[in-house]
Amino acid sequence: MSRTARVIWDDALTSYNFGPGHPLAPVRVELTMALARELGVLDKVELAGCAPAGDDELAMVHERGYIEAVKRVSVTGAPDLSAGLGTPDNPAFRGVHEASALIAGASLAAARAVWEGTAEHAVNVAGGLHHAMAATASGFCVYNDPALAIAWLLARGATRVAYVDVDVHHGDGVQAAFYGDPRVLTISLHESPRTLFPGTGFSEETGAEGTAVNVPLPAGCGDAGWLRAFDAVVPPLLREFRPEVLVTQHGCDSHALDPLANLMLSVDGQRAAYAALHRLAHETAGGRWIVTGGGGYELVQVVPRAWTHLIAEVAGHPIAPATPTGEEWRRLARERTGETPPLTMTDGRSPEFRPLSGGYDPGDPIDRAIMATRKAVFPLHGLDPMP
Repeated sequence: MSRTARVIWDDALTSYNFGPGHPLAPVRVELTMALARELGVLDKVELAGCAPAGDDELAMVHERGYIEAVKRVSVTGAPDLSAGLGTPDNPAFRGVHEASALIAGASLAAARAVWEGTAEHAVNVAGGLHHAMAATASGFCVYNDPALAIAWLLARGATRVAYVDVDVHHGDGVQAAFYGDPRVLTISLHESPRTLFPGTGFSEETGAEGTAVNVPLPAGCGDAGWLRAFDAVVPPLLREFRPEVLVTQHGCDSHALDPLANLMLSVDGQRAAYAALHRLAHETAGGRWIVTGGGGYELVQVVPRAWTHLIAEVAGHPIAPATPTGEEWRRLARERTGETPPLTMTDGRSPEFRPLSGGYDPGDPIDRAIMATRKAVFPLHGLDPMP
């Protein structure tokens, strides 16, 4: 097994563009790659290109009629509401099929590299479009690249794949794709569906043999509570499931500054989650780790720093939190967005938390959420739900 880390990148990945004013602005990915380059992170990885996913590959997850509908929209730019294109969340645009298929192809390239052993870890920061369903676009997502990567692995003979989604929104599309498939463990930590799109991801959604796991956290949850929930749910399940490959989605819209959601994490807390997942990839999946981006709508203060930390973690060369962002990058960020960029790679937080093993507080809404999830799924995996 190679010990290399690979970043899948093509400048054309920024063509996934719903237009001016849409929250999912491609500049966030452009600035991520620029920051990673300035800080020397890309010198520590292999950069590799990708080809668009073909129709047969897309059809591993998506209905062929839907793929044809996306292609028609791609030619004309005219809406097709039956396919979910032409809504405020998913505006129709010319080239939407090509742009979406390239993102899917990037995640498939990451899966291929890890499964075939040419890279130990592989990352597609432009990916993580976890809301797309089999026959409709949803939540800024047209083709579900994490689900496609997992389906590709299963088609190549994988019998246990784990997916961990730390986006602030429930990973509903990936869950739906494998809800009845015990070969795939999906774990999503997200803001409660009572207060946030897509309105799914309750703890009682447990799938086949308890392989759908949902941790809905209350609005206002910050680093300490979020990391406590992660620690109480994710490591025990991954250790028990023992996946052959770990796939993770890293939407950074759980940050306190994100304009579309209500969790209160810092870049430092998110960085701690990346490190924990890296350790778990080695402990439980033989180091085979496929990584995608996801949501994140604070385009300058949050996404570039969070995902540069992510790439650095994947590379095995974490960036010290106090590292300056670099004057050239700050100049580029000002030119591209008009915003004042951050000076360092930290929010100045110390992401410490108290493990659940130290005691459960039934009056704490975060602890109640944790225990609801553990009671729903732990017994199905032969685990004791009590701390």
